[in-house]
Amino acid sequence: MPRSFIAGVGMYVPENVVTNFDLMKYMDTNDEWIESHTGIKERRFAKRLGETTATMGIEASKKAIENAGLTAKDIDFIIFATITPDYQFPGCGVLVQRELDMRDIAALDIRNQCSAFIYALSVGDQFIRSGMYKNILVIGSEKQSAWLDFSTRGRKVSTIFADGAGAIILQATEDAEKGVLSTHLHSDGKGAEALASVNPGTHSNHWNKDAADYDDAEIADTFISKKMIDKGQIYPHMDGNAVMKKAIVKLPEVINEALTANNKTLEDLNMLILNQSNLRIAEYVQKKLGLADDEVFTNIQRYGNTTAASIPIALCEAVQQGKIKKGDLVCLASYGSGFTWSSTLIRW
Repeated sequence: MPRSFIAGVGMYVPENVVTNFDLMKYMDTNDEWIESHTGIKERRFAKRLGETTATMGIEASKKAIENAGLTAKDIDFIIFATITPDYQFPGCGVLVQRELDMRDIAALDIRNQCSAFIYALSVGDQFIRSGMYKNILVIGSEKQSAWLDFSTRGRKVSTIFADGAGAIILQATEDAEKGVLSTHLHSDGKGAEALASVNPGTHSNHWNKDAADYDDAEIADTFISKKMIDKGQIYPHMDGNAVMKKAIVKLPEVINEALTANNKTLEDLNMLILNQSNLRIAEYVQKKLGLADDEVFTNIQRYGNTTAASIPIALCEAVQQGKIKKGDLVCLASYGSGFTWSSTLIRW
């Protein structure tokens, strides 16, 4: 059975740099608080017009395809991971297929939030192993600035999330010394509303009868209303403490799960890349696992949390900076809304 390997990487981030000081113009917050709680100093926001989740994914894809020595016509499957699609439907995958003038290939969209990229990589890995596809384009892209609440009310969320895209090419290899060794996917829906974008939606508060943020009887049966907008219920909601408490437990577990499944130990690991959700979580996991600074790659300080895009952006930068080399053992791991968490172990 063939194994998949990452043949090319690419990334795209918008030119517009937004610092913590810039956000202070719109909300009651400060640079020291944001950096001390999240590690973020600046992030990128896409242009309101002209840049979309799909267009950023396309730019990252072009670079990944070129890096792999391919053309768009060589791609036979697209997997697009995002929580901020251009349209409610159709998904972004078909927009990539159209704009890159690809063949009439399959396009699959995945919505697993911060875990979406590893989930997407796992799906691609299985298709490569089955022999069904040969050149799979996996994209993670987000334009989250378009739906954030840039007021004091929304500061717990809007100071964290940002825009950008990353992409990889998965190909088959018979080389037992490289490629994706295994993937590990998990979920626990008991915490689904701790980090969620609930409205507008079709739930009619069915799952949120006791959730203080969403239990207004006047809007419970409405898909979207003026009152819902006025109350800020159309914006993402996050219980940061609940997310962090779960993340610092599940991330070390799923990393060790990947290592154990392949008869490896932490001493064998050359690089760990987590989804860039919070620098404090990354620091805790690094300390918990006893890893050195050069064994954990972070860039949330400059890009913020780009959700589905954060791992491929970080992976691309680590490769470009020579921090991942041929033969290295690399672990990617993520945790986020759902709750979902995942990992993959790769021999580069």
